[in-house]
Amino acid sequence: MRLNLFLRAVYRVAYLNLLWIATTALGLVVFGIGPASYAVAAYIDGWFRRGETPPVTAAFIGHLRTRYWHAAAMGWILLAATAIIVTNIFTGSSWLLQFANVIALVVISIIASYVFAVMAATDIRSIPRQIVAALLIGIGSLHWTIVAAAAVVGIAWLLATCALPVLVMFGVGIPAAAVGFITRIVFGQLDDAQTSPPTPRETSPAHPHLARGTSQ
Repeated sequence: MRLNLFLRAVYRVAYLNLLWIATTALGLVVFGIGPASYAVAAYIDGWFRRGETPPVTAAFIGHLRTRYWHAAAMGWILLAATAIIVTNIFTGSSWLLQFANVIALVVISIIASYVFAVMAATDIRSIPRQIVAALLIGIGSLHWTIVAAAAVVGIAWLLATCALPVLVMFGVGIPAAAVGFITRIVFGQLDDAQTSPPTPRETSPAHPHLARGTSQ
């Protein structure tokens, strides 16, 4: 039974990865990468945090339709910021400017890793606040971020060396699952903090509320 559950989970991650590739390609990257990333993050959030495993295709398409333009706009912002930073790295006039842009690229990578999970799991609506929340989660759980990043890079290197077709099947699913494990811990702690009775010294919490249900 455990082996069967494990293999079904592997299949589900691989299928989400294929749906992400297909959606990104059909959207010519610019119109597809944001909504596809949101749909994957939303499915994994429901799966990891609430144990929901609806049919993958139907749930993925449902998440795409739910917040398509909002997720697309987030993708445009991340793509534009990444393009500017990478250009500055290779065309910078001084090593100090290049180093600053490398740091900025790391920050953008952290935001891109968590922002779609924030969009899927919380009731934060504005793009600037979602970006700030994603950065706070990444920095606040920096030890988990570093461990997950090292594990993803190690697995990707191993698959690229020994089984490149497998990397194509799981290239997005592996980091998405790693982010899902981290956000399960972070959002679980947030959920516990929201449901616990307040003490006399507590004021209204400043944490974002977690969204309920399979989609908005």
